[in-house]
Amino acid sequence: MPFEIYLFPVLLLIGLVLASIRILREYVRGVIFTLGRFTGVKGPGLVLVIPGIQNMVRVDLRVQVMDVPSQDVISRDNVSVKVNAVVYFRVIDPERAIIQVEDVRMATSQLAQTTLRSVLGQHELDEMLAEREKLNDDVRRILDAQTDAWGIKVANVEIKHVDLDESMIRAIARQAEAERSRRAKVIHAEGEQQAAEKLMQAARTLSQQPQAIQLRFLETLTEIAGDRTSTIVFPLPLDLITPLLKKMEAKDD
Repeated sequence: MPFEIYLFPVLLLIGLVLASIRILREYVRGVIFTLGRFTGVKGPGLVLVIPGIQNMVRVDLRVQVMDVPSQDVISRDNVSVKVNAVVYFRVIDPERAIIQVEDVRMATSQLAQTTLRSVLGQHELDEMLAEREKLNDDVRRILDAQTDAWGIKVANVEIKHVDLDESMIRAIARQAEAERSRRAKVIHAEGEQQAAEKLMQAARTLSQQPQAIQLRFLETLTEIAGDRTSTIVFPLPLDLITPLLKKMEAKDD
């Protein structure tokens, strides 16, 4: 009988001890509340929680990946697009993440959606397509500043897709084709200008040496003679005829 009297308290004590033991992993912290009041953050490892008096809320400190649903955005040039993104964040202050906000993941998701619409709405469609890295950084900085009060650190924001309707895709394709045509014409005009400048320099050089003009004329005749042509009509420069005429006139005299 005395043994049974002592056994019950011992078993009760052992049960209370086992019920108060919590084991937290390296990436988990426990926010402790004693009689409803915050009393500290514990972990990792072995943590004792007094049953009925203390309560512990687990907080994961690892980086979390959150997909932002597709958002309807109207750009500054009045183009309607659908944009979705992904947010990488983690808890750096477990106390504020539990006390300052009810559901930190839901709050961050809603804030990311409104921030994405607000930031992208300030830019034109061309900027959304060409300056995605800048937009990612703008959204991240705004999210990081606003979630700091919740003990959240936003590590990165990536815009995944910018979806356009078919009519806008065709309009962009026509615009790109027109831009390529304009560049081709500009390049062709620049080439013609450079060729004209080189020809002008060559003409000035040849004009300083008449013999060079005659040599160039003879070289041109040689090139034409190599072609398979039956008849060649070629103007004869007066510079070549004049010396022959003068010799013939001298002989007649």
